[in-house]
Amino acid sequence: MNNKQEAIVSLQDVLHHEIPLSRDIGIRVVDYDGKSLSLKAPLDRNINHKATAFGGSLYSVAVLSGWGLLYLLLKERGLQGHIVIHESQVKYHRPVEGDIVAIAMLDEPAILERFVKIYRRNGKARIHLDAEVQFEGELAVEFHGQYVVHE
Repeated sequence: MNNKQEAIVSLQDVLHHEIPLSRDIGIRVVDYDGKSLSLKAPLDRNINHKATAFGGSLYSVAVLSGWGLLYLLLKERGLQGHIVIHESQVKYHRPVEGDIVAIAMLDEPAILERFVKIYRRNGKARIHLDAEVQFEGELAVEFHGQYVVHE
């Protein structure tokens, strides 16, 4: 197993153990490349009365994609801490009529390095991460979150 596969398996275990909702709604870690993380949840466990993905499930997969990305980025740097969502904004642009796939991204490495420096110095730091859910090649959900990590 390579480092990428180990990271995916490790995060899958952590999510299902630490955040039981992730197990209940069927979240699976799909991909991780060091700057983005993809999570997937099946529609049949997250369906609403309109036969589309439930808004709360869309939010949950998006927020957990950011949480998971931050968890892996910290782990790669030999750090750990309590990760919590502090603030978030979500926009629902269109219904999702299939499985939910959320991708969290960190586009600027300098932001992460500044975050890590503050965390090492203070034992607490904040970072902004974005995620999105696409469906049929179009943006369906836009998520902006500020996460706090503390010792």
